[in-house]
Amino acid sequence: MAPMPADAALQAALDPPGAVPVGPAWNLDELRDLLPPRASLADAAVLVPLVGERETRVILTRRDDALRHHGGQVSFPGGRVDPGDSGPLAAALREAEEEIGLRRSDARVLGYLDPLATVSGFRILPVVARVPEGFEPRPRRGEVADVFSLPLVWLMAPENLARIAIRYGGREREVLEYHRHAAAPGQRVWGATASILYNLRERLLAAGGLP
Repeated sequence: MAPMPADAALQAALDPPGAVPVGPAWNLDELRDLLPPRASLADAAVLVPLVGERETRVILTRRDDALRHHGGQVSFPGGRVDPGDSGPLAAALREAEEEIGLRRSDARVLGYLDPLATVSGFRILPVVARVPEGFEPRPRRGEVADVFSLPLVWLMAPENLARIAIRYGGREREVLEYHRHAAAPGQRVWGATASILYNLRERLLAAGGLP
């Protein structure tokens, strides 16, 4: 596999930290028939943490099975934007600190991906950030069942991502899902999480950041 781009190339593919994306979710058309008419999506944010100097890896979590939204699913640290948050960036950093013990001051924010809508009624804004090489996750009991990481170069390779046909909401749809990786054989990376990573790949391609 070809080496991944440096952080400068990643930043060139992202909306800058000071310019919060305000447009609709990029996948909204696909979900319109699953959301109530004139649905007001709840604002949420996730952190896409990148770690490693020689090999950049993406930190992922598996949510506790008992959680109301997306229980047991692989996701990024994140959640709803609370009234006390100054915006989605603050929400993503707060949630990452609460869920995996990442201090807000240790996250070097690179920028934003495009907003993503979910069938559970959220408009998620992903925030990409670099975290320290020696970071040791501390998963929050009762919320995070596991924390693991996968190579960014592997996640950006198109041959590792499949389009799965399912029938949902009365019609055929496509769901993105990654093949299983030897580093995390029991983890299923699919749905919204796979779509966020796909969006990162598409933005890198558009910016010339992938070979």
